[in-house]
Amino acid sequence: MARAVGGGRVIDLLFHLPESYIDRRERTTIKGAVAGRIATLVVEVVRVEPPGTSRQPTRVVVTDGTGFAELVYFRQFPGARLRPGARVVVSGKFDERAQMVHPDHVAPEGQGGVPAVEAVWPLTGGLFAWHLRRPVAEAVGRVPVLAEWQDAALLKREKWGGFGEVLAALQVPGEPPSPALRRRLAYDELLAGQIALAIVRRRQRDRPGRALVGDGGLRAKVLAAFGHKPTGAQAMALAEIDADMAAPRRMLRLLQGDVGSGKTLVAVLAMLRAVEGGAQAALMAPTEILARQHMRTLERICPVPAALLTGAVKGKARKAILDGLADGSLPIVVGTHALVQKGVEFHNLGLAVIDEQHRFGVDQRLTLGAKGESTDVLVMTATPIPRTLLLTQWGEMTMSRIGEKPAGRLPIRTTLHAMATLPGVIEGLARKLDEGARVYWVCPLVEESEAVDLAAAQARFAVLRERFGALVGLAHGRQDSAAREASLGDFAAGRTQILVATTVIEVGVDVPEASVMVIEHAERFGLAQLHQLRGRVGRGADASFCLLVHGEDVPKSARARLMLLRDTEDGFRIADEDFRLRGGGDLLGTRQSGMPGWKIADPIEDEGLLHMAGRDAELLLQKDPRLDKTERGRAARMLLYLFDRVAAFATLNSG
Repeated sequence: MARAVGGGRVIDLLFHLPESYIDRRERTTIKGAVAGRIATLVVEVVRVEPPGTSRQPTRVVVTDGTGFAELVYFRQFPGARLRPGARVVVSGKFDERAQMVHPDHVAPEGQGGVPAVEAVWPLTGGLFAWHLRRPVAEAVGRVPVLAEWQDAALLKREKWGGFGEVLAALQVPGEPPSPALRRRLAYDELLAGQIALAIVRRRQRDRPGRALVGDGGLRAKVLAAFGHKPTGAQAMALAEIDADMAAPRRMLRLLQGDVGSGKTLVAVLAMLRAVEGGAQAALMAPTEILARQHMRTLERICPVPAALLTGAVKGKARKAILDGLADGSLPIVVGTHALVQKGVEFHNLGLAVIDEQHRFGVDQRLTLGAKGESTDVLVMTATPIPRTLLLTQWGEMTMSRIGEKPAGRLPIRTTLHAMATLPGVIEGLARKLDEGARVYWVCPLVEESEAVDLAAAQARFAVLRERFGALVGLAHGRQDSAAREASLGDFAAGRTQILVATTVIEVGVDVPEASVMVIEHAERFGLAQLHQLRGRVGRGADASFCLLVHGEDVPKSARARLMLLRDTEDGFRIADEDFRLRGGGDLLGTRQSGMPGWKIADPIEDEGLLHMAGRDAELLLQKDPRLDKTERGRAARMLLYLFDRVAAFATLNSG
């Protein structure tokens, strides 16, 4: 039962709400019963026909004066209640032959026992409704009268009852409950989550930090080397980051930017602000490919020393980097998880930048920042985060968004092609190659197996190599880093013009000359991943194309995804749609779909309530920061306890 309801507390049982209800209030007769529909009626037992063999059922012939019917039992025959002459209330479904196989309820007439409206709960194997019915009813009876944590005006507007009243109406209903009742409890849960996030957010704002202010000299050199002014969105994001870094508290900011929006430039300028302020800066990326890409950018535009630290850096080179970080002579370092290993010590880490942070998991978000004292943390993602997920999972962060692409970037023309037209696609590529174009060809994720994925890439590489010869290169995750870097280097330098790859190129590959992206069996990829892959082209001055090649029998939902990608380049719109299709995933682990951590609310379906709860939580804490001065504030502490927001509850008590 604890496994089914998601916890061992009595309140967990109460929060395990029915998924539907069976209405047994309407009484009928044997003659008036409709096959396949619930029938509740009073009958008299005529006779009991025992089974002739162990495989035969017990049959009970009953009548109500309008006709005869049979109650059929293959097991668990309630003989004491069904003796000839007994009058009973039965409820269940008749078939076309006026048989009711294993009635749902049988009770002596006049003694109750057949619920007017029956709750149907989600159950696990081995658990039946009757296991829950009595404990749930007893638990409902134990709910005390609690002080109201919801705003009185809201309750009146939404016509919501009290907490205990709503629980009783949902769990032990006398009539089918209104959907508004569930909305009340969903809002309770969302408000508890938003109060908890607001408390953490306020605590984060109050954490002591240090002011990092520079003279702008290093930044000016970077912009001169870069050759372009930041876009308006980049400038706004940088101003928000600067304000955080100059304040006497720690920064914890999320920088969202769609693919190709120029987050890396903002990150470099932020790191140089830390260096100008006398501190060090570190940038951590999830893959060596992405780390090396960032390092190449720094080598091109950064006016101070920077080093790359990955697991592949060994011996004297590694020792030199570690010594430079420890004594402060190395102001900037870029790396992978190697940056957070033991033995990596900083002289004065002022800013930690974490790129593609969703790949690290939430529990690793602040690991790099812990390498220094009062370190500011900037986390970046090129995967636009849906509004709902921002409110439910990243609510403790302040946020900046880069919503425009740098000047000169042309739209990417996205088209759909069936696999049957692949020969024509390849001939079209031949014409583009003659024009000097460079092409990514991403192979399908056949299943959750890198080996199978790799085999698909190698097979496509062989086909294209036969057609185009040495112009075709191959990159995948199982190559050693030197071979993979050589393949990527050949493609970047133009020595090869087609790069066949697995999704290893999803992030961290920046070849402005690449203008064509072919994604084979695109229906097997998620929307967000397709958008990331498409973002590898469209980075130069040439018109760019993305060809989504799909199978013949594409499911309706997959075709809708591809058509959305064809029709828009807005990563935030795509992210919202992807989230609605897949759910939010388990951000503390590796699960990539589903909406974790919610007992009643569905932040996708209840998005309107979620936004309302966010505003309500902020207003509540403005009036009563510790939730101990007002009646509603004290009631909200109980709300946090009921929905198991223990961390926020503890923060309030210790703050």
